[in-house]
Amino acid sequence: MRDMLLIALFAFLGAAAAGLVGAVALRLLRHRSVAVSLTVVAAVAVTAMLAATLAVAQAMFLSRHDLTVVTTVVAMAAVVSLATALLLGRWVVARSRELALAARSFGDGGSFAAPDGESTAELAALSRELAATSERLAASRERERALEPSRRELVAWISHDLRTPLAGLRAMSEALEDGVVQDPERYFRLIRTEVDRLNSMVGDLFELSRIHAGALALTPTRMSVYDLVGEALAGADPLAREQGVRLVGDGVEAVPVEVDGKEMTRVLANLLVNAIRRTPADGTVAVAAERREEWGVLSVTDGCGGIPEEDLPRVFDTGWRGTPARTPPAGAGLGLAIVRGIVEAHAGHAGVRNVTGGCRFEVTLPAAAPAPSS
Repeated sequence: MRDMLLIALFAFLGAAAAGLVGAVALRLLRHRSVAVSLTVVAAVAVTAMLAATLAVAQAMFLSRHDLTVVTTVVAMAAVVSLATALLLGRWVVARSRELALAARSFGDGGSFAAPDGESTAELAALSRELAATSERLAASRERERALEPSRRELVAWISHDLRTPLAGLRAMSEALEDGVVQDPERYFRLIRTEVDRLNSMVGDLFELSRIHAGALALTPTRMSVYDLVGEALAGADPLAREQGVRLVGDGVEAVPVEVDGKEMTRVLANLLVNAIRRTPADGTVAVAAERREEWGVLSVTDGCGGIPEEDLPRVFDTGWRGTPARTPPAGAGLGLAIVRGIVEAHAGHAGVRNVTGGCRFEVTLPAAAPAPSS
């Protein structure tokens, strides 16, 4: 038993010495190719076995002939092991280079295509992740290309809509400065109106920029859509009276939702203002709310006469106004884009479809869980 313990001790010391040298070598060569690292690992394994064998052989006082035989056997094993490690390393390096070339084309704006042939499980997993990332980036680039026309239209329309009130403000201020105005109070009211328009436009742009930047901070609270609709109808009633449009909100169920009350009030206000302005006098704008399974659905139906089918997918795009006119009350085309951004921030969905005599905008929100009974 004592002899076996001594043999194990000598073998461990010899192998440990070889392993320590191998660890130092791996540390020094850590920035080199994986083929070099695999060769070092194979060499360490064989050297550790050889060192352990020699240590035991010296302790057991083997004859020179026996020691030569053992050394020759270990040397042959070392040659085979090193050759195998070198071949494996070269194969892994080749596969890594192919993957790097494929990733380079992917980074240059192309799509990623995994290299043909077999590869290790890790490289195969990396290829799948790169392919999935490539698909997501391709979809993102496609969305960017689809939004680019809307952005150009938005810049053109905003430039026009800003230039018009600014030119009017300049003309009215010059007239007041020159003292050629017969009714200064009227000019003051007009200036105030134009300033309010500009302030509203800038506010919409700021809100839209927060939405696109993902900086829209929500403070959700539990409330009923009945209360939301009531507040929105009260706020839109003066405009409806001015336009001669009837507001109807009879079909509203008290569906509980967890939303940011301020932001959702803005959503309904934008939908109502949009509907009222596009509904002819003596027309009707109807607001409804209902529960569909796990969702609460709010709808605003107007009498605009409908939207062309080819324009329906663009209704919520930034800058879309549905009319070539670039003067009020068309607006800057930001209201519905803000609606979609706020609704999607609440994990909901905004949609539109044509109905008889007009169109119906629907906002779908996750319904809140029923309140626990006391």
